[in-house]
Amino acid sequence: MKIGFADGKDYDYLVANDHHVKPEMVKKKLEQNEIIVIRDDKQLLGWLRYGYFCDVIPFMNMLYVEEKHRRKGLGTRLVEFWENEMRKKGYDKVMTSSDLHEQGQHFYRKLGYRDCGALLLPDEPLEIIFLKALK
Repeated sequence: MKIGFADGKDYDYLVANDHHVKPEMVKKKLEQNEIIVIRDDKQLLGWLRYGYFCDVIPFMNMLYVEEKHRRKGLGTRLVEFWENEMRKKGYDKVMTSSDLHEQGQHFYRKLGYRDCGALLLPDEPLEIIFLKALK
């Protein structure tokens, strides 16, 4: 398995599979090195996409591992790689969120993320906000 920043050759896969952002945003994120991918010798197995909360704190917007490759530690490896990259850039904390009904909240807590707030938009489930101090 190899983990690293996505590049132009990953564009088609990301556009086809990341349904939460438009193709223009995928292109921008690729240019800014804000997508990390994990792959084997043949294919991409998942990705992590991030931005910045209030333009200051790195915020993981999307973590996705292909269904058949879940529960093998790939998500943890993606998050750890991202956290290490954020440390190298001088950040001392990172954030993410999870829908109240998603299992992701338990995954993030297991990785040391702590509940720090919530967001409730009209007609949407509660979004739990998580914060982790980087040591």
